[in-house]
Amino acid sequence: MKSNIILIGMPGSGKSTVGVVLAKKLGMGFMDSDLVIQERTGKLLYQLIEEHGEEGFVLLENQINASIQAKDTVIATGGSAVYGQEAMAHFKDIGQVVYLQLPYEELEERLGDLHERGVVLKPGFTLRNLYEERTPLYERYADLLIECSKKSIPQIIKEIYVKRN
Repeated sequence: MKSNIILIGMPGSGKSTVGVVLAKKLGMGFMDSDLVIQERTGKLLYQLIEEHGEEGFVLLENQINASIQAKDTVIATGGSAVYGQEAMAHFKDIGQVVYLQLPYEELEERLGDLHERGVVLKPGFTLRNLYEERTPLYERYADLLIECSKKSIPQIIKEIYVKRN
């Protein structure tokens, strides 16, 4: 079995929250790729998006994610990680990619200010547009799909554990 678990999904789907708890339960390390990007650049995500634009940020994110080295680690990715083909190929090489899926309506309820969260949003795009654009990418890269609608963190963790083993 691959040593890492890589969580993908929309912003607000619970990747970081689930990731921390899953890592504790499995005795693994935890890494948030958004924090890795911030540490390596010395800037917040929204600052990088403002500075480089949406396309520039995606290129930077792809480059940094493709260089992540980890072993026995749960990696929570940024929602836009699936735009980076090299990064996603790398993640699939070093671990099992798990898509935390939520229906649009639940995401809309969970999310606050998208700009403040550092969400990559094309000009004129709504959250619905983003959801419709990214969903096929999440499905393409996922080794496991975990439906998270109306489930508690412990239920999601148990489902990941059971489906992996």
